[in-house]
Amino acid sequence: MAEQQAATVQLTLADGSVRAFPAGVTPRQVAQETGMPVDELVCATWDGELIDLDRPLETDGRLGWVDAASDQGLEVIRHSTAHLMAQAIKRLYPEAQLAIGPPVENGFYYDIDLERRLTPEDLEKLEEEMRRIVAEDLPIRREVVATDEARRLFQELGESYKLEILAEIDDPTVSLYRQGEFVDLCRGPHVVSTGRLGAFKLLNVAGAYWRGDAQNKQLQRLYGTAFPTQEELEAYLQLLEEAERRDHRRLGRELGLFSLMEEAPGFPFFHPKGMVIRNELEALWRQEHIRRGYQEIRTPILLSQELWLRSGHWDHYRENMYFTQIDERPFAVKPMNCPGHILLYREGVKSYRDLPLRFCELGLVHRHELSGVLHGLLRVRAFTQDDAHLFVRPDQIQEEVEGVLELMDRIYSLFGFSYQLELSTRPENSIGTDEMWEQATGALRQALERQGRQYRVNEGDGAFYGPKIDFHLRDSLGRTWQCGTIQVDFAMPERFELEYVGPDGNRHRPVMIHRAIYGSLERFIGILIEHYAGAFPFWLAPVQGVVLPVAEAHAPYARQVWERLREAGFRVELDDRDEKLGYRIRQAEVQKVPYMLVVGGREAETGQVTVRRRGEREQVTQSLEELVATWREEVAARR
Repeated sequence: MAEQQAATVQLTLADGSVRAFPAGVTPRQVAQETGMPVDELVCATWDGELIDLDRPLETDGRLGWVDAASDQGLEVIRHSTAHLMAQAIKRLYPEAQLAIGPPVENGFYYDIDLERRLTPEDLEKLEEEMRRIVAEDLPIRREVVATDEARRLFQELGESYKLEILAEIDDPTVSLYRQGEFVDLCRGPHVVSTGRLGAFKLLNVAGAYWRGDAQNKQLQRLYGTAFPTQEELEAYLQLLEEAERRDHRRLGRELGLFSLMEEAPGFPFFHPKGMVIRNELEALWRQEHIRRGYQEIRTPILLSQELWLRSGHWDHYRENMYFTQIDERPFAVKPMNCPGHILLYREGVKSYRDLPLRFCELGLVHRHELSGVLHGLLRVRAFTQDDAHLFVRPDQIQEEVEGVLELMDRIYSLFGFSYQLELSTRPENSIGTDEMWEQATGALRQALERQGRQYRVNEGDGAFYGPKIDFHLRDSLGRTWQCGTIQVDFAMPERFELEYVGPDGNRHRPVMIHRAIYGSLERFIGILIEHYAGAFPFWLAPVQGVVLPVAEAHAPYARQVWERLREAGFRVELDDRDEKLGYRIRQAEVQKVPYMLVVGGREAETGQVTVRRRGEREQVTQSLEELVATWREEVAARR
């Protein structure tokens, strides 16, 4: 009798070729046989799904490769390093209970329940233990077990958080990952062994409520980062050092811009110098909007609860809203401005000739954020949203979106920001019809493509009422910040039965375009502080110049210079303290003042000033009127 042939699988490889391999072959074995650089691979893809390199392949399919240079590969390295850290935690603190440990942007974390509060010195010990585990080069193995068996295992290990996760899993089986004595509940994939890890650093420890719920126990969240190479890690750590130097909370305090107080957590206080920056940003915003035919409005902070139910915000935002009662009627503090703008649109009959109608507002909004996520000006509970809502006819959508894109270009370029565009499509919990979403998404896509814009698609991340274009700004350190947004909304006008009279005399439904540029004025200021490291350009600087008399005898002329510049509309201070000139110059540099104006006997005689620009050693002497003219040019050009 002929010997039965072994079963095979047909694999479509990355180059498009199809090859037969024995059933049960692993991606690593395929890589070795086809000449792939196995040591550079992190994991594989199987019909688009990430899998381990040692995962047996039992069916036909398409096999691809993921290396450390890719975003997916970096995420797997960081996820594996989170497990590495968890194993070190269990070795040093066996009583610790593990919660979750995912990769995140720029690194990873693991939440643990441990009575002892970990210190920076403890992190150093954990790093040492992690390096020992790397040296052991423990294979990382995936196991698929019955869910009940997993429950018994974690019951024996005393891991209550894993048991809570398992209690919510309905699948009959789950996957576990083992490395040496350590086992964790995880979907994977992971690198093939602990020896493949090594370029990592533990960063800090913070508090985090289990599942983000303040009613639950607060755990310790250990943050770390990891990279494919030591060089990449060191470059990132240098970036962190620079980011710490630029931290807007520290600079905000040192430069006297804003305060955060225990009496009002999440509600920032702006100082006079901080208000200068706010006012300049608002002036720029108003100037650019007036030029483009916007009409500024102001809507109330409190609106009836009924309005939020009708708009749909109640279903999607009520956990982040504040409520009160007036005359036994429920009201909500607005978390956004759009319903108020809708109410204003409904005032009076609108004709097709009135559209587009462009309302804009610097509206104060409030959102309840958990205390653990509050972060200076970047995450607050009260902020000013630079909202605009454009009420347009359907045939005007594309042109209006293009106009907003150009406005974004204008404003972001003033601050030296480049940006990436992201088109976010319909989420699961959306309102409106399929037709509405198709038309809205198509209009955004067409506007982007007609202007030749590069963009990426973020499936399922649109607003609940419409698709959106998000602007991700890149700052001077290469970090990205999501600020501006454009959203096309057919659903809200339908819910509020908005109408305009068309040229045919019939009633028609307008379309709403929601739009913000700064996003949150407070957050944008925080970003700017770090982007400029507190050294604002001349037009935006809280103090644009400081007048420094060389000696007490020159103070009268210094005061004349100071008064003339203030009369000309500039923000100038006079520092005539009884201190050495060098000390006062250094103080002005510490305060990051753009110009230092030194006046002595020669300047007093000639009616001039000696000008020293921030960060430059070279000095120039010019007349006061020449200086005024130069400064006016800088302000006009917003330099």
